[in-house]
Amino acid sequence: MGGDNAPTATLAAARTIQASGRADLLLVGPESTVAGQGFDYVAATEVVAMDDKPGRIMREKPDSSMRIAVQQVLDGKAGGAVSAGNTGALMAIGLFTLGRLPGIDRPALGGVFPTREGRTLLIDAGANADVKPAYLQQFAIMGSVYMERIFGVPNPRVGLLNVGHEKGKGNQVTQEAYGLIKASGLNFAGNIEGKDVPEGAVDVVVCDGFTGNVIAKLSEGLAGVLGGWIREEIRKERLAPIGALLLKPAFDRVRKRLAYADYGGCAPLFGLNGLVVKAHGRADANALEYAIGLAAQAVEQDLVGRLNEALAGIAER
Repeated sequence: MGGDNAPTATLAAARTIQASGRADLLLVGPESTVAGQGFDYVAATEVVAMDDKPGRIMREKPDSSMRIAVQQVLDGKAGGAVSAGNTGALMAIGLFTLGRLPGIDRPALGGVFPTREGRTLLIDAGANADVKPAYLQQFAIMGSVYMERIFGVPNPRVGLLNVGHEKGKGNQVTQEAYGLIKASGLNFAGNIEGKDVPEGAVDVVVCDGFTGNVIAKLSEGLAGVLGGWIREEIRKERLAPIGALLLKPAFDRVRKRLAYADYGGCAPLFGLNGLVVKAHGRADANALEYAIGLAAQAVEQDLVGRLNEALAGIAER
């Protein structure tokens, strides 16, 4: 029931996934919406709105579709939950219902973004504005496991976002985090700068949630502006539309690579003791299909179990 295009886009995506045999789906929502759609379902009497306060959501809407969906994961009735709704509420419900993985102080948001030759994971993308060095170490470990298990990246390169490449750069938090990440046994590439992110210098970009959210929103806006510039310049030239038609396949491929709603706004809530995938609030049926498919893949790869294993070392300290 979450997101700008719910429930129409959600139902369309669910039908596509179900027909492909990639996953068996359980719908959660008001009975008037989910009954008779051809799926197993669990009815809910309340729905989380985008302006609901995360800190009060469990108390004020205990029978929300979002809470009941996450409860299915806790009860073992579903391998994972997917929502395009209120991010803060989803994180709050996930934390209260599923708890944190051992060794995790603060769960994180992630976003996968296109780079020159592939993609990179940005973590944290908005959950923790203020961090400690240990949090960044935890983000780095989770990000590395995710890129390896979900995207098949062998020995992912991990970079710490900073204001310079030198080891001593940055504030006290990033300087201390440098040593912790390096000692984690990851393929640590050291500090990277903002310009290195779109170049694909690393597979995992580690940063605090304040910085990560700014980067995510800037990237989303920049992709839209670039597309607008191209359309404006084409209209200025008399023969340009003819060339644009010839180049349409190339433009479509670029547009697909820049599809933030498909990739950047879709990732698990990292650090929860159960699988919860957040889709972009503007997600259409294609993006939601991608999100559901991602959740199914994460279940198949036992992503939460792999994260638990990777974090075991720091959990014992």
